[in-house]
Amino acid sequence: MEEASPARLYCLLVGAVLVIAGIIGFFYEASFATGDSIRTENVFGVLSVNGWHNLVHIAIGALLLIAAGSAARGAALFVGILYIVLCVLGFIATSNSGIGFIAENDTLFRLVPVNNEDNVLHLILGITGVIAFYASRPMGRGAPAARA
Repeated sequence: MEEASPARLYCLLVGAVLVIAGIIGFFYEASFATGDSIRTENVFGVLSVNGWHNLVHIAIGALLLIAAGSAARGAALFVGILYIVLCVLGFIATSNSGIGFIAENDTLFRLVPVNNEDNVLHLILGITGVIAFYASRPMGRGAPAARA
């Protein structure tokens, strides 16, 4: 198990929150409709979700929780970069300029609804993931073997 580090804390805290948020999201909107049939609801009146968005939260949260034991630093960087990319795509989607099926009409990949509040949250999660990566020491490889 990896020692306590900012990356491990990020994985445990953000992972747990994402899993819980995904579960709570299903109480608001559980539809898996796609394309023009997407149905969304705002969790606590703020964050736009549907069944796909909830599954993404649960999957990324589970990945972080699993990685917290031995691969926290890499997982924090991966998820941090992923969320920064999702933030950029989300801002493109909510600007209604769109880039084809990837980001348009407040959805990503015609599956996952986003709004500007989601985008800001994704930016915060992305930046903190990258910071957690750089603030954590790489795991030691052990002392090199002595040569005879």
